Amino acid sequence: MKFGVTRTSALRCVLIALSILSLFVQAQALHAQDAPASSNEIEKSQDSVAANVDRENWDSLSIADSDLHADPVLVGAKEETPDFTRELVQVKWRVGDAIDLWVIRPHGVENPPVVLYLYGYPSETDRFRDDRFCARITQGGFAAVGFVSALTGHRYHSRPMKEWFVSELEESLVKSTHDVQMIINYLSTRGDMDMNRVGMFGQGSGGTIAILAAAVDPRIKAVDTLNPWGNWPDWMAKSARIPEAERPKYVTADFQKQIARLDPIVWLPKLGSRPIRIQSVMDDLATPEICKEKIEAAAPHASAKIVRWDSSEAQFEALNGRNRNMFEWIKEQLQPAAKERAAK
Repeated sequence: MKFGVTRTSALRCVLIALSILSLFVQAQALHAQDAPASSNEIEKSQDSVAANVDRENWDSLSIADSDLHADPVLVGAKEETPDFTRELVQVKWRVGDAIDLWVIRPHGVENPPVVLYLYGYPSETDRFRDDRFCARITQGGFAAVGFVSALTGHRYHSRPMKEWFVSELEESLVKSTHDVQMIINYLSTRGDMDMNRVGMFGQGSGGTIAILAAAVDPRIKAVDTLNPWGNWPDWMAKSARIPEAERPKYVTADFQKQIARLDPIVWLPKLGSRPIRIQSVMDDLATPEICKEKIEAAAPHASAKIVRWDSSEAQFEALNGRNRNMFEWIKEQLQPAAKERAAK
């Protein structure tokens, strides 16, 4: 059975119901106490909530400098197909910010290597319900994990409309970079993937987050990006993603100062010898050409593969003509070295 819109909505309802049940149990436990809470106890409880919110350090991209703690994972559903197993689980380490995580594992492979897939703002997780897409990303014996970034898709709620991914870019990038590391932590607890062979594919802002995450987390062994955002002064001034009415506030010195440390140009050299591919589709207007050029120039020359396509159509035709899909490169980087394969 395929994951359709109706079925996926039902799975989301299951997750929501589990969340509500968890809250109900907690509430019942509170009511079961012999005496009502005193004002001092209420103040302590409020202080505890405030402390929990303050445990995430936005000044550092590494979760080692934060104190995030994952809640128990909520399992929404598991589906078996002839080629792969698909799970929808919900992970959470912030109040009010549950993350739908799609975990797809190939059949017949014990502890497969895994690739994280993060598409850019704006995006949803619909592609991970598509059987053909899941067959492509698990082809060759690879597990795949899909999710969306902060302030994106189902994670954008309880905010005034004027606050969105770019207006809150520091929050969007830092939280999402932390999310990648926390997700890898969760995957490490499952015991059904090879966590020594972890890669990440990111498109648009997802490519930026992949670079930032890999720069601070050596567990990510290879990175593949498509039109990553970056070079913030030029990007804010020229990107088609920015509404013209809002552009003036994003090119100010104060806003640029806030996000300067989060420019992938700063972090690309820190990848060292780990392989990274930067794919640029030249008719993509979200990332201006000058930004593409500066991002490519910042990548480590010895380990970076730079690929340019004139258009999305040219990219598709070139890959299809060689009977390849976009994800083969990242999988190749996670294969055992020739010497290791010969020894087995």
